[in-house]
Amino acid sequence: MAPAASVFAQDAASIVANRQQQLKNQLSTIEAQIAAQQQVLDIAQSQHQTLQSQINAFNAEIKKTQLQIQAINLTIAQLSDNIGVHNRTLSQLSAQLAAEKESLAQILRQTQMIDAYSVVSVALGSQSVSDFFRDLDAFTSIKSSLAESFDQIEQTSSSTAAEKEELEARLAEQEQLRTVAQLAKQQVQAQERGKQQLLSQTKGVESNYQKLIAVSKKTAAQIRSELFSLRDSASIPFGLALTYAKAAERATGTRAAVTLGVLKQETNLGENLGTGTWRVDMSPTRDQPVFVYIAQALGLDPDKMPVSKKPWYGWGGAMGPGQFIPSTWACYGGLINTNTGGCTPTSSIAGNSFWKGPWQYVESKDRVRKLLGSSQPSSPWSAEVAIMATAMLMADNGADAQTPQAERLAALRYFAGWSRAKNPAYAFYGDGVMGFATNFQRDIDQLGGLSIN
Repeated sequence: MAPAASVFAQDAASIVANRQQQLKNQLSTIEAQIAAQQQVLDIAQSQHQTLQSQINAFNAEIKKTQLQIQAINLTIAQLSDNIGVHNRTLSQLSAQLAAEKESLAQILRQTQMIDAYSVVSVALGSQSVSDFFRDLDAFTSIKSSLAESFDQIEQTSSSTAAEKEELEARLAEQEQLRTVAQLAKQQVQAQERGKQQLLSQTKGVESNYQKLIAVSKKTAAQIRSELFSLRDSASIPFGLALTYAKAAERATGTRAAVTLGVLKQETNLGENLGTGTWRVDMSPTRDQPVFVYIAQALGLDPDKMPVSKKPWYGWGGAMGPGQFIPSTWACYGGLINTNTGGCTPTSSIAGNSFWKGPWQYVESKDRVRKLLGSSQPSSPWSAEVAIMATAMLMADNGADAQTPQAERLAALRYFAGWSRAKNPAYAFYGDGVMGFATNFQRDIDQLGGLSIN
């Protein structure tokens, strides 16, 4: 790299680093503001239920959600810078790879020229023996250069592949955050509508609010009969969903209300993401082969089964209410690679070659089926199976501790993975799950010891 270009690259890196630090500082400020709004919200919710306390709660929720949207947008901006760096690196690697391939072509052309020499041509021609041996030395040098060129191309290709994978991961995270931001904006609008509706119904009078509370209390029959929406599956009565969730709680330790909260949040996300098909939206190397075996084990036509739609980059393909991708479902639903007997790649088998299979359904490996005591292979599109599997994954994420902190963190791990679960930009998802769980727990408590079947 020329000195001027080197200086330019250093200046660009310095500018990016300074901007990243500024964004981090802004994000820290917003985190503090979110924490302050949470305190206001906690106080409002702990007070005696009055019109003013409810209005205060609405205002705190609206402000908190607006701050969370700001945090999401700041993180998206950080990712945009990061994506820009990866794009520039990828461009440099591509240029380097092209140069190395051209160098290889030149070496190959020289090799062909030297290969044309022969002992006969030396004997019959005017070329001296000493010149011939000098050509042989050159030939040996070119062969060595050829080997070095192949090594360079292999290393650069490997670096390019790694950079592409990192770039796709950052793009995936950015798109995921955009979806969360869209959901958060919709919640702010819903909160505003709820606040205005409350003011309209009560006309700002406390006595009217207390009458409204008395009228709005639901009966056990109403709670049971309300429909519980499930993503990519038919809605079922809340009473039936609760029956399944209670069974999952006994089996896994994940509170029923929390499991229902995750499924509710996933259903809301599904309304924003839409539905896709496996041939178009699913990773052809990691998930499609497993998906075909899942469908075969269940006696289903894969072309007729709904999966999540892919974004403009990367892949979708998550299945059913719990939104399990096929490669994850393998470890819950009893699919194993017959070469290894496992459901995840070993250190000796690369990811893509592992996922090609061949795959086989093994009843004893079907964790969900075991807990349900079922006689059939587990289907991720079944309401009962999806509720049990969601509770299992939440328990694997730590929700079985049954503390608010553990449950919220488990929900964030469910959505964003373990490495990004504590990123404040994803807080909205965890808060949403816990908000739904609070509402569901209220309905569960109202049912009390009554039968929910």
